[in-house]
Amino acid sequence: MTSTYKPDGYPSVSPYLVVDGADRTIQFLTDVFGATELRRFTDPQGQIIHAEVRLDDSVIMLGDKADGWPARPAHVHIYVPDVDVTYQSALDWGATSVQVPAQKDDDDKRGGVTDPGGTTWWIATKIE
Repeated sequence: MTSTYKPDGYPSVSPYLVVDGADRTIQFLTDVFGATELRRFTDPQGQIIHAEVRLDDSVIMLGDKADGWPARPAHVHIYVPDVDVTYQSALDWGATSVQVPAQKDDDDKRGGVTDPGGTTWWIATKIE
């Protein structure tokens, strides 16, 4: 469906991350989750002032910290085809473990990692 109030193919809600090292975060999202970079705008010093990546049916927006825009910790939940493979890939990339993937009291097997830029990614796969 085409809308006039938002770009085609964009969800109504997108997380916006202000991080220390947006380029590194984009590379993490590309390498670990298979994200595709959509856009990138930099200032004259090369800092990312705004970027967007597509991850499956979602868009994540992000930028580098700057004066008046400090990096902030954030938590983002992502469903992936295989939580164990993705979790290990994130660790191999340099993320730190927050929670080893485990199934608890719901249908999801879930684990968590924090990337080098400080964002915590909750990774889950629905278990039948």
